[in-house]
Amino acid sequence: MVEIKTPEQIAKMRAAGLVVAEIHRRCAAAAVPGASTAELDEIAAATLREHGAKPNFLGYGGFTGNICTSVNDVVVHGIPGPGTVLASGDIISIDAGAVVDGWHGDAALTVFVGEGHSAEVRELDRVTEASLWAGIAAMRKGGRLVDISKAIEGYIRRQPRPSSGKYGIVEEYGGHGIGSEMHMDPHVLNYVERRRGRGPKLVPGMCLAIEPMISLGTAKTHVLDDEWTVKTNDGSWAAHWEHSVALTEEGPLVLTAPDGGRARLAELGIQAAPDPLA
Repeated sequence: MVEIKTPEQIAKMRAAGLVVAEIHRRCAAAAVPGASTAELDEIAAATLREHGAKPNFLGYGGFTGNICTSVNDVVVHGIPGPGTVLASGDIISIDAGAVVDGWHGDAALTVFVGEGHSAEVRELDRVTEASLWAGIAAMRKGGRLVDISKAIEGYIRRQPRPSSGKYGIVEEYGGHGIGSEMHMDPHVLNYVERRRGRGPKLVPGMCLAIEPMISLGTAKTHVLDDEWTVKTNDGSWAAHWEHSVALTEEGPLVLTAPDGGRARLAELGIQAAPDPLA
């Protein structure tokens, strides 16, 4: 069952989304050479407390962090710890969540640590983030879930290929419904799988966490012995971007973007829905 939210519930999810956005702002600023991922996790925990929000990652399936911190060839679910110290030239995906009044927010961004990043890594990040916004722009009333997957994959495949031959669109992990729980139906693929058909209709009140994960090599991954950390099989670096998005009668509202997605959607010819907390 796909959970359909009322405008009042979407407003609560927007409150959670703004906490996530603040975690990202603070953690991105602190992701400097010499910082440990444990320090970033402490910043996230303090931000949650300050805003009266609860973590939705901590304790989830036994996960021990408030955020996921995935460095270089770690695609998702990296566990923060004092032993993972950032160096100049690294990239790190910071996946953060928050719960406000029982309603969830979830988003991720990729951050460049220090200097020395190759043009190819910078382009990987650009393509991943832009494919996220292509997917968000495809979240329109009357459409189908597959329209989002098609928009993400289509954008990626239209870009100039990296030296590895093509971008690897990670298949084992994808987006999801979000609301009164962090992970809900439907599962949102970042590519089109014909066997799944077109998926459910996109209707007002539907909220999705859309999150492309792309590598500079293989799409294949494996999980480390900690049962969480997901790495690419060939050691290629990966980028990860995510936003929680509500579809309203007025259009999409990007719950975890500070401006509700207004600026980026305008570049794509889409008007973002009004912010219920503005």
